[in-house]
Amino acid sequence: MAHFYIADGGDAHWAAGASVSLTGAEAKHAVTVSRVRPGESLRVGNGAGVLAHGTVIRADPAELVLELASVERIAPRTPRILLVQALAKGDRDELAVQAATELGVDGVLPWSAARSVSRWQGPKVAKGRERWAAIVREAAKQSVRPWVPEVGDLTTTKQLGVLAATTRMLLLEPTATEPLSGVVTGERHALAGPAAVERGDAVPARDIVLVVGPEGGIAPAELEALTRAGASAVRLGPEVLRTSTAGPAAIAVLNVALGRW
Repeated sequence: MAHFYIADGGDAHWAAGASVSLTGAEAKHAVTVSRVRPGESLRVGNGAGVLAHGTVIRADPAELVLELASVERIAPRTPRILLVQALAKGDRDELAVQAATELGVDGVLPWSAARSVSRWQGPKVAKGRERWAAIVREAAKQSVRPWVPEVGDLTTTKQLGVLAATTRMLLLEPTATEPLSGVVTGERHALAGPAAVERGDAVPARDIVLVVGPEGGIAPAELEALTRAGASAVRLGPEVLRTSTAGPAAIAVLNVALGRW
C-alpha cells in the first residue's frame, strides 16, 4: 500500500528521474513506524500542489531517498471552501478540523465566538494555532491532499464581518429557513445560467466561507452582525449537529454541489 509523506522544499527538483529526500521526523516515521524499505513504491508530495510516485532507493531513519517515476502538478481548486470553526471545549473543534481536512477544505480559521467555552489567550494563541496546523498536516497526508490547507490566525467576529464583504459567507444555523443545498444551487444558476450549470462548469467565483458556532451555537448578536455584513444563515437539515460534525457535513454537501465529488 502506498504511503504519503509531505516533503519540504521547492518545486524545481520535482521531476521524473530525479531523487527527493525525506529527512527529520518524516524519514524517521517512514522507516521506523511504517517500516518502509528499499524497493517499495511510495507516494509523496510537497503540500503545495505536487504529487509524485517513486521507488525507495535508501531507507535510513535520518534520510529516506526516492527516485521519482512520475510527477503531477495540481492547481488549487476554485472556489475555495474555508471553514471558520469556533473554539470548542474538549477536542470537538480539533475533530472538526481533522474531518474537514480529510473532506477537502481549503483553509481553516479558528474563531473566538461569544459562546466559546474554550479560550485562546496569551501563549495559548500561538500554541493552539500550531496544534491545529499539525492536525491539518497529518490529515492532509492521510487523505493524500496535494495542497495542505492553511490555518489562519485566531479570528474575531468583527474580522469575520470584513471577510463577509468579499466572500460567500454561510452561517450554519439550525433555525435558518434556507437549506444549504438550495443556496449553493441558486448561486450557480445566478452566475452562469442553466445551460452552463448543465455542462457542470458553473461555480461561484467567490470563496465560500462556512461559519460554525461552538456548542451553544452562534449568538444572536453575532448572527445579526454577520448577516448585516453580507453573510447568509443556512441550515443543513432538521437535525441539530454538534460543532464537530456540522462543518464536515456542510463540506460534503458543497463537494457534491460544486462537482468535486
